[in-house]
Amino acid sequence: MQTIRTFTILCVLGAATMMTDTAHACTRVLHVFKEKKMVVTGRNMDWYVRYPSSFWKFPRGMQRSGLTKVNPARWKSKYGSLVLVQTAAGQSAATDGMNEKGLVANLLYLAETQYPKRDTAKAGVTTSVYIQYILDNFATVKEAVDALSKDTIQIVPVPIPNIDKPSTLHISISDATGDSAIIEFLNGKTVIHHSKAYDVMTNSPVFEKQLALYEYWDEIGGDTFLPGTRRSADRFVRAKYYNKKLPEAKNYREAVAAVLAVMRNTSSPFGAPDPNKPNTSTTQWRIVDDQTHLISFYESTMSPSVVWVKMKDLDFSESAPAQMLDLEDPTLSGDVTKHFKPSKPIRYARPV
Repeated sequence: MQTIRTFTILCVLGAATMMTDTAHACTRVLHVFKEKKMVVTGRNMDWYVRYPSSFWKFPRGMQRSGLTKVNPARWKSKYGSLVLVQTAAGQSAATDGMNEKGLVANLLYLAETQYPKRDTAKAGVTTSVYIQYILDNFATVKEAVDALSKDTIQIVPVPIPNIDKPSTLHISISDATGDSAIIEFLNGKTVIHHSKAYDVMTNSPVFEKQLALYEYWDEIGGDTFLPGTRRSADRFVRAKYYNKKLPEAKNYREAVAAVLAVMRNTSSPFGAPDPNKPNTSTTQWRIVDDQTHLISFYESTMSPSVVWVKMKDLDFSESAPAQMLDLEDPTLSGDVTKHFKPSKPIRYARPV
């Protein structure tokens, strides 16, 4: 049976241990600019291998499959979406995205993840398309949480390229109202943390312990001292502190830049990659989603330019084709909305 919880901040400091297995070292931040009535989500992707990335524009009305070997979920997309896809060895996974209603979903690594044992009576959705399933079907966080709480859809892991283990992940979702939820898979059960207060997410420890760690550091006060390493727990504390300190933006440009500044503060510079030490993972790219105006900003750490896509200028009607934008093109700069091109159908990763 699925478990849904809204955790309060614990009054004790949980000991955070450094992960010893391979992991993303990612950070996600949600900020609501009240005076501008603007909701912005930022995310860093940190990883010890650089995978080719691309934006995909998917229209409404697409027939989808959960891609599991037995009883895959099947659905028709209710909403068009702009999805960031990473590809390796001919297999792809949707890692981030925003749909035309302003719902944003992000995949982050969580070493503590323990998926439920496969129950083939439930329709399956692989980790490679789980983000796509959420973006295709829901307009708000509440809709997604209500549906996922019914426990009729089961997540099924697929391997990460170049790694001899399944993709142990957790998911953040946010919407245009500033609502937020964190979805974890712990001890074979789904745990959902649902609150607008949950504006920051990193990797280990599990989210409940991250909240406890933050309470400890919040009492110390970031103006006195902040933890400065690349470790997930330290990045969580810094992201919470700087996100809380952001001033009301004077204009649109400042609002986007403010969230991007927090993401840069929690980034990891280039260094010797070590698959056994996630705290040395390099930031590969950053994405900032304006969920109010439906604009997605992308910054590769291999490029001097930030690029952006205006979703309102894309055709998401059922008759429209799926289109792709290669984000590895070093000449991209500024507004790249018109650079999308039709492409062959994407091959999302399947269970081996």
